[in-house]
Amino acid sequence: MQPDDDVFVPYGTTHWTALAIGAVVAVLLVLAGRRMRGTAAQIATGRVFALVIVAFQVSMQVRRLLPENWDVHTSLPLQLSDLSWMAAAYALWTHRWWACALTYYWGLTLTPQAVLTPALDAPDFPRIEFLDFWALHLFVTWAALYLTWGVGIRPTWRGMRVTIAATVGWAVVAFTVNSSLGTNYGFLNHKPSNPSLLDLLGPWPWYLLVEFALVVAGWWLITRPWTRTPERTESGA
Repeated sequence: MQPDDDVFVPYGTTHWTALAIGAVVAVLLVLAGRRMRGTAAQIATGRVFALVIVAFQVSMQVRRLLPENWDVHTSLPLQLSDLSWMAAAYALWTHRWWACALTYYWGLTLTPQAVLTPALDAPDFPRIEFLDFWALHLFVTWAALYLTWGVGIRPTWRGMRVTIAATVGWAVVAFTVNSSLGTNYGFLNHKPSNPSLLDLLGPWPWYLLVEFALVVAGWWLITRPWTRTPERTESGA
């Protein structure tokens, strides 16, 4: 049987193309951020970036809520990635330390997992669902890289603690909604039907505990290099 041309194939041509575009744009944003650091152009660029994220994601959310697209399992803004783009846009606009922290930790660990192991039955390019998925995740990763290595806003242990608390809070809300509606946002109530890294972490609910421990360990590892010296940058209040 020939593969359906309309179905996304992991590590096929469109997957590698999207990853390559993501890497190139990330490098360009970091270089631009370094060049503009501390200037009015840097503030303007961050705010334009924030507006692009908000405009695109709000339009996609409205589209998901339209009657012809409505699906209680996918249309509600209850994925962690929904919080991620909001945090990224706010961080780009304000440089508040807590928003930058959420963007850094979510954007450099949880978001890349989604683009490296995407759902096997996702629509392929040029379907709007494909663009929605990739823009949602790449925007957050780009913002994290731009703010950290471009603008120079460094992560701190306080930011890590806030991100852990925010993630646990989201998980409690999402799990409660899932239990009430029979949904599975965040794969908190059971594993996805397609193969994923969660398959390596044991059955429910143990894979949630293992995943949480791995995420916290990963966040520790990406915080430690920035905190070896007292010199760091935290913007906003």
